[in-house]
Amino acid sequence: MRVILLDIEGTTTPIDFVYQTLFPYSSRRLESFLREHAHDPEIQSLIQELRGQHVTDERNGLEPPAWQDHPEDAQLPSSVTYGQWLIARDSKCMPLKTLQGKIWQQGFASGELHGEVYPDVPIAFQRWRRQKRMICIYSSGSTLAQQNLFRTTASGDLTPYITAFFDTRMGAKSEVESYKKIAASLSYEPKQFLFISDAPKEVEAARSAGMQAILCERDPESSSSRCQSDAIHSFEGLIPD
Repeated sequence: MRVILLDIEGTTTPIDFVYQTLFPYSSRRLESFLREHAHDPEIQSLIQELRGQHVTDERNGLEPPAWQDHPEDAQLPSSVTYGQWLIARDSKCMPLKTLQGKIWQQGFASGELHGEVYPDVPIAFQRWRRQKRMICIYSSGSTLAQQNLFRTTASGDLTPYITAFFDTRMGAKSEVESYKKIAASLSYEPKQFLFISDAPKEVEAARSAGMQAILCERDPESSSSRCQSDAIHSFEGLIPD
């Protein structure tokens, strides 16, 4: 095994940190961020991508909040309301994740936010790098958000241990092709990867792509309904020296 590919939420990082800290922060700051960067071409492009996603959601019968394009100044409040609706639904759409990453970047830079990982994660990173293994991250959060999270942990900057960050620009995490694309991007065969995630569908997809994959259940009691005998509950002792 050459590459260890890791999910974040529920695997390296507590789920509560994502849902109780990161998501509320981005929801609260969305309006002020969009107003501050209203004339930034990149942000304008992301708003248009959100508009396209809104059309798709309406077509799929999801009943998103109404979006108004006219008058012109109605678009920003519409994008805020829709963005907050997407955050509440834990949407994985890329324009939202990109905006969240930029908002969180400000929070990490100001010291309002600090990355959180389980205590066994830095120790495992050190061990795996001693073994000359590559550590990579694959998360639905943007690569910018991933980097900021691992850069600001209580254990210090963990990004030097990480070779590559991947987000859903590689494809959905439940799709087999996404894992094949990641393997190809690193010029390794899928069989040389170990993927670790708390999501059974992601584990199944990685295995179908030819990777080794392990389910991570950080809280076995809360996940007992889907507990698997080969699941791990910590990185402690995983691939020991």
